Amino acid sequence: MSEQLDPSITRKYTIISKLGKGQYGIVWKAIENKSQETVAIKKVLDAFQNSTYAQSMFREIMFLQELSHENIIRLLNVIRAENDKDIYLVVEFMDTDLHTAVRGNILEPIHKKYIIYQVFRALKYMHSGLVIHRDLKPANVLLNSECLIKVTDFGMARSISAQREGLNPLLTDYIASRWYRAPEVLLGASNYSKAIDMWSVGCILAEIISGKVLFPGTSTLNQLDRIMEVTGRPTNEDLTDIPPSMISMLENLNANKNRDLSILLGTTDTDALDLVSKLLQFNPRKRLTAEEALEHPYVSDFHDPDEELCCPYTIRISLDDNVKLSIKEYRDRIYQDIYRRKKEIRRRQFLNRGYS
Repeated sequence: MSEQLDPSITRKYTIISKLGKGQYGIVWKAIENKSQETVAIKKVLDAFQNSTYAQSMFREIMFLQELSHENIIRLLNVIRAENDKDIYLVVEFMDTDLHTAVRGNILEPIHKKYIIYQVFRALKYMHSGLVIHRDLKPANVLLNSECLIKVTDFGMARSISAQREGLNPLLTDYIASRWYRAPEVLLGASNYSKAIDMWSVGCILAEIISGKVLFPGTSTLNQLDRIMEVTGRPTNEDLTDIPPSMISMLENLNANKNRDLSILLGTTDTDALDLVSKLLQFNPRKRLTAEEALEHPYVSDFHDPDEELCCPYTIRISLDDNVKLSIKEYRDRIYQDIYRRKKEIRRRQFLNRGYS
């Protein structure tokens, strides 16, 4: 794993410190020399090693360029690495993530409400633009010292605009960390909806309140077992969109509803318990939507309809997500799109200076 930064980075940014290193890359805190803005620079290593990685990178960049909301991370720049294998993403700097904050036990009850309220705001915006995130978890919710949150990591996101047009986009069950995965995804439903994100938020809220993962399943079957201990067994109505082979698998599980949420979460806060239970409905049609969640009493201290914006347009990305393209096609389209956008920004800046 090369920690060397390309000259194109060091000329433009002053590196302050290395923030972390993971499986996919390295992140630095830096200052943009011209604007003096503090940023985070993520070097994604071997971003185009196969078509799946390349597609995820394409989605990440394309969706972040389309989404513009206070509670969604802002993509500031994309820079091509000299080796044409790695890629640099420059985003807003945030102090930590929700996973770290929960593990550090630093959140007061009012912080917990404010955080989940902001997640609902981000989801209302995304979902109204017909985008589902598909990988919501505490590590993908970034946090600053003022408790402002930004949802990040859109590599698994998908547009569901085709559903509105009467088509069924190809949706895979290879999404989201298992612990935050909705039951319909675990059971192989192919036409799942925005409700999968709401399930994930229910799991996140439970974790914020209790300080521990609610459903730490060790396998798909164990995950379903743990879920049904809280939700109870699904009815036939709940299983409408589930493949018959997966329904029969459920019959072999022994779980019955026998775990009380108040004990699991370690709270008697009736608003908190009610919100979690309404998000963690086995049937996705019975889950709260983002709009409904924003009106729940648990977040009433922050609820302001004028500040809870919808996306003004349907978000689509330029390549058909149902067709896997070559590595070269994804890489070329990323850089072509970035060049086109930068050219357009320069043109607008030129016109705004009063030139014709």
